[in-house]
Amino acid sequence: MTNDNPLNTMTAAQIMCQKVLTVPSDWSVDRLALFLTDKGISGAPVVNNAGQLVGVVSFSDIVREAGSGLVDMTLRDDDFYNAMTDKGLSPEDQRSFHDLVDQSALVNDIMTPMVFEVSGDTPLYNVAEAMVKGRIHRVMVTENGSLKGLISALDLLKVMTL
Repeated sequence: MTNDNPLNTMTAAQIMCQKVLTVPSDWSVDRLALFLTDKGISGAPVVNNAGQLVGVVSFSDIVREAGSGLVDMTLRDDDFYNAMTDKGLSPEDQRSFHDLVDQSALVNDIMTPMVFEVSGDTPLYNVAEAMVKGRIHRVMVTENGSLKGLISALDLLKVMTL
């Protein structure tokens, strides 16, 4: 890699999305599914009642909970989204998907309780390396335990095409 490569010259704070939508850990999974669908996002950081970051949740977590049979449950997130696109879900299919979710399940029950976080001054190369090694799609940017932003795999791809 050359020194002028954006991954070597830019930091997490320079590309992070600062307007991050979070979800409470005590929401029902059904409410989460509607929220993600309404907001057009595939996942979100999870916060507890004190506003502390406690995990991450995505559509694939909901699918695993629902056991809907729409996709192979052994697939990871990267294959899940391709499979969902291939299925071309109609509005009726989406509604029936919501009906399959256990109404008593909470976000806390299905979320990934591990959070990959970096500081704002972390070089993008290190962010990208962590995402590849951890096979994750989102990294939280934090400062003193407080969520400041989010970097997705798509954000990194945008930088690499500069």
